[in-house]
Amino acid sequence: MKLPKNSSAKENCNIKVSKHGPYLVSGGIPLLYMTIKCDEHGIPVKWVMGKKLKTPENYALCRCGQSANKPFCDGTHLRVNFDGTETSVKSYASESKEIDGPELKLIDIEMLCASARFCHRGGNIWQVIPESDNPKAKKNAIENACDCPSGRLVVIDKETGMKIEPELEKSIGVIKDPSIGVGGPFWIRGGIPIYSADGKLYEVRNRATLCRCGKSQNKPFCDSSHYPEEDRER
Repeated sequence: MKLPKNSSAKENCNIKVSKHGPYLVSGGIPLLYMTIKCDEHGIPVKWVMGKKLKTPENYALCRCGQSANKPFCDGTHLRVNFDGTETSVKSYASESKEIDGPELKLIDIEMLCASARFCHRGGNIWQVIPESDNPKAKKNAIENACDCPSGRLVVIDKETGMKIEPELEKSIGVIKDPSIGVGGPFWIRGGIPIYSADGKLYEVRNRATLCRCGKSQNKPFCDSSHYPEEDRER
């Protein structure tokens, strides 16, 4: 998914989590809407890239979920005494599980799930990986893992030992999920560095999702808390 020309972020761009406040974005990172398009059964079909929002080089994104000017911060976190205490780990090596298949291996970090649900498209990815010597199943597993915005799911080509990642330009997607009537997290794309409020660098990943409802128990990252409880699948 390529962005329009002249929309590339600067090399030194980054995101800083402020203490009990917004995400401070610097370096001219493009901000755009990304919508999950579903079929008649509610299964995601594809990502639809929406309009690019007008932003200055540095801007602040709402983290408490109560701004009247979403996705931007309007200072509401001060009035509501938002508790933005960060609870996530800085690295996920010890949190990952592996599912082995004949041609692909799946790395699954469940705590990062953002409930985008592409993992169910054309068959649950956990059931498809063991069939990855079938070309159709292999293609399906790769596409579904690459469309996972949080990076919970990553596939590895067993022949080369390399991770298979989508090519993403540095940008931030504001996820919209109209089929279930909610707005999703911020999709951090292309390996943008994310720093904690105390200045420590989180593990830099090609795909990550930052909470924007204010309810995550894995702050600053999304843990699917925005998703309707009765429909939630992990």
